[in-house]
Amino acid sequence: MNHIQVILCLIFFVNTEILSQKVEERNDFKKYFDEYEHEGCFVLHDLNKDLYIKYNPERCAERFIPASTFKIFNSLVGLETGAVKDEFEVFKWDSVKRFYDMWNKDIDMLGAFKYSCVWFYQELARRIGEEKMQHYITLNHYGNEDITGGIDLFWLNGGLRISADEQIEMLKKLYRDELKFSKRVMDTLKKIMIYDQTDEYTIRAKTGWAIRVEDQIGWFVGYVEKGSDVYFFAVNLQSKEPEEGFISRKEITLKILRELKIL
Repeated sequence: MNHIQVILCLIFFVNTEILSQKVEERNDFKKYFDEYEHEGCFVLHDLNKDLYIKYNPERCAERFIPASTFKIFNSLVGLETGAVKDEFEVFKWDSVKRFYDMWNKDIDMLGAFKYSCVWFYQELARRIGEEKMQHYITLNHYGNEDITGGIDLFWLNGGLRISADEQIEMLKKLYRDELKFSKRVMDTLKKIMIYDQTDEYTIRAKTGWAIRVEDQIGWFVGYVEKGSDVYFFAVNLQSKEPEEGFISRKEITLKILRELKIL
C-alpha cells in the first residue's frame, strides 16, 4: 500500500467514525448561556450509550486557546518526565505578589491544580523544556500541537488551540488509560483532578479562563463517574466582559448536568 492509499484509508476511517457518531442536538440549552449573556457551546459524551449531546456543535468543533485546562496535560508531562517528582513536591514561591492569595506561597501540584496556580505550571513547563513538551503534545495529538509563543506562555496567549470536541476525546483517552503516558502518572492525575465527590458520583474536572485575549474564553471540562456510567463534558464560553471568575462556566455546566439527571 503506497502513501496515498494510506492517507485515503485514514480519511475514510475518520470520516466514517464522525458520521457514525450518535449526536443529539439540544438547542434548548441556549437558555443557560443567555442567562449570563455569553456565546458558547456544550458537549457531553455518554460513554455507555455512545451518545453525544451538543449545543452549538459548530462552536464545539472550533479551536480556542486552552488556558488553564492545559494544566491537565501539563501535569501529565511534568510527572512523566520527572520535572516534578510527584504531586507533593513543593515549588518555592518567587515572592512576586499576585492577585490570588493562594498563589502567594510555596505550593505543590495538588494545591496548584486546585487553585489553578499559573506560576507553578509556568515553572513546571520551563523545567520540562520545549523539546520534551513538543514531543508529548505531538505524540498525543493535543489540539493543533502548536507551542509557539514561549514555553511558559503558549497555552495562555501563544499558539496552542483545542476544541471542545477534542477536549472530550482527550479526557476519554485519559479515563481509558490510552494516552501516551504511564498508568502510574495517569492514575496520579485522576486523583489530582477530583473536583467534587459524593456517595453517588465523582467529578474530575478543570476550569480555564483566557484573560489575555480581547474576547475572553472560559472553559470547564471533565467527566462524571456515577455507578457504572461515565459522562464526559466540556463547556466553552466567550465574553468581552465576563463576570468575576467566569463563574458561569461552572454554573451552566452544573445546570445542564442536573437537567440531564446526571447530578
